[in-house]
Amino acid sequence: MPDRSDLIWLFFRISGRLSRAAYFLGGLLVAIIQAFPLYRFTLVPEGTTESNMWSFIFFIAFIASLWSNVALAVKRLHDLDKPGVAALVLFVPVVSIVAFLVLCLFPGQPGPNRYGKRTNSPAEP
Repeated sequence: MPDRSDLIWLFFRISGRLSRAAYFLGGLLVAIIQAFPLYRFTLVPEGTTESNMWSFIFFIAFIASLWSNVALAVKRLHDLDKPGVAALVLFVPVVSIVAFLVLCLFPGQPGPNRYGKRTNSPAEP
């Protein structure tokens, strides 16, 4: 079981490298966390206190998920030995779908690279 610092690194830090599987599964978890409050929002009558609460929770989850998606993509790009700034293409409609597929399908660089000695770990100082 990963400890808390591993999860903080995975979803909120941009140093290090990330494998295809970890990128996909991390992104899936972020999507589920984002979808749950949206689902709950659709089940309650519009304009109620409960509706307002679920929309606020969705807003918070959406903001947190934006950063998490960027952090995951930056580490995945690092595994491909590419600069993390390229993660900005995830915000371009249509191009983001192609970028996501590339990040999920292309294998990372074997062995150490300038972003870390190994995959699925933070960069060592």
